[in-house]
Amino acid sequence: MKKGIVAVSMLLLLSGCSSVALTGRKQLLLVSDSEVMSLSNSSFQDYMKTAKASTNVANTAMVVRVGKRIANAVETYLRNNGMADQIQNFAWEFHLVQDKEPNAFCMPGGKIVVNEGILPYTQTEEGLAIVLGHEVGHAVAKHSAERLSQQMVASYGGQILNGVLSSKSTATQVLAQQVYGLGAQYGVMLPYSRKNESEADHLGLVFAAMAGYNPEAAIGFWQRMASAGAQKIPEFMSTHPSDVSRINNIKKLIPEAMKYYKTGQTQLPGQSQKQTSGKSSDQQPYRFEKVTK
Repeated sequence: MKKGIVAVSMLLLLSGCSSVALTGRKQLLLVSDSEVMSLSNSSFQDYMKTAKASTNVANTAMVVRVGKRIANAVETYLRNNGMADQIQNFAWEFHLVQDKEPNAFCMPGGKIVVNEGILPYTQTEEGLAIVLGHEVGHAVAKHSAERLSQQMVASYGGQILNGVLSSKSTATQVLAQQVYGLGAQYGVMLPYSRKNESEADHLGLVFAAMAGYNPEAAIGFWQRMASAGAQKIPEFMSTHPSDVSRINNIKKLIPEAMKYYKTGQTQLPGQSQKQTSGKSSDQQPYRFEKVTK
């Protein structure tokens, strides 16, 4: 029995192992981009049928402007580092909706929604870039596909048979709607999600910096979020790192991100081919605007 589990685990690692752009972390992906995109498009369409678009023209334009600026920097980074094939997976959309909750979310493929309620905390375009960079990071790292893959393993106890793998599309749709037991949730799923969140923070800082936004704005943004007065739950029960953990981790990551901000690089450190010595044409500094009321 134990040998069977080991054999299946090895099969999964060999067939579904991938690496996250920039961080290089190995991840298990058992669902294809097309499967995840199909689920994403359906869920996003359903959401947008009920969501109310913001009526603030200036803020809506700002969300689109900052989002596209970061998306352009990311696509340049992928091209410069031999990952141009990944660009086809993205159809970037940036939406501002009427929701007072200070939140934003990203669907696979680059469909990003920002709630108006988070703008008092972002305050400027640089603050907004921290949020959008984080959400773009989720998309680039394929965290949704990774979560579904982890859920498949948890659901089948690590013993995913060839028959299940051959019909991943159906299995994915079922698993996306399942409710998992507390043991699997707190022991595996939520801690893994916290790792995804921290990785999105890392990627987001670098992507924002590549786009010409000062990553140091992240500290002030998260400090404002931490002082919002919302009731906190223990970190081990949360899908997000605690405020203290997140801010401390971001402070450690900022020196790396600042290298991209100061040089306008869209290359991995140490690579010289196609490396730029200054900001590219779409990364020129400009005046950062305050959020309008």
